[in-house]
Amino acid sequence: MLERLQKIIARTGIASRRHAEQLMLSGQVVVNGQVITELGSKADPERDRIEVAGKLVRFPESKIYLMLDKPPQVVSTMADPEGRRSLRNFLTGIPGRVFPVGRLDYSASGLVLLTSDGDLANRILKAAARLPQTYWIKVRGRLSGDQIRRLEQELRGRVHPLKSPHAAGPHAANPWYEVTLSEARRDLLRKSLTMLGHPVEKLKRVKLASLELAGLPEGRYRHLEAGEVAALKRALARSSPASLIGGKAKKAPSESALRRGGRARRNVGRNARTSAHS
Repeated sequence: MLERLQKIIARTGIASRRHAEQLMLSGQVVVNGQVITELGSKADPERDRIEVAGKLVRFPESKIYLMLDKPPQVVSTMADPEGRRSLRNFLTGIPGRVFPVGRLDYSASGLVLLTSDGDLANRILKAAARLPQTYWIKVRGRLSGDQIRRLEQELRGRVHPLKSPHAAGPHAANPWYEVTLSEARRDLLRKSLTMLGHPVEKLKRVKLASLELAGLPEGRYRHLEAGEVAALKRALARSSPASLIGGKAKKAPSESALRRGGRARRNVGRNARTSAHS
């Protein structure tokens, strides 16, 4: 499948997409013996011989990492026994088998992660209750300041009016809000808003851990870059139980604290020796 060269290079981890463009402009990218300097040029990573800075680009048994902007009224699975639209309807041209990680409500839209990396998928599912997620929601009516504070307490998250060029004005009857919470509290979101008298009309996930939907069009997908996968793995490491103390990230001791600890240990040893000789 033809892809933009800078995207192929970025996916291998050789360089970021921007650096890959600089390599192309400086004449350091060669495809099938031809120097490529035009940005936007495409190649087939499975068929073409691609060299960067004099080195052949080798593609290991590459794992696939995709981000899809799921439209509403689509099931978050690859097939549906009831015949409803599924994620498979939007994944044409994928060279391997992928599966969705986690779930997104049938009526919701937004970011869905798909991959062929079973180990990473298991790590995400195990950490899902602690991973932050951000949603844009449209509710019926306007939330008061007291209701927003109550919602934040119930969800243990953050809620604020959405300031976006795509959102309705600040005084709209049915405004949008941005909500950040963990998956463990996600199921409470609709229930809490309904009990407050402001049921959810639309819901869109725009961020999952370190991944951001940004400008991806609805119904389209893209491959994650190597840096995005690495950032996701770091986010998973920070959210692991071993790195948490009392629900907060464990901080490494500062250099000054280490120096104080070293002085304290030396003083204890000096006092012990003095007592032994007295």
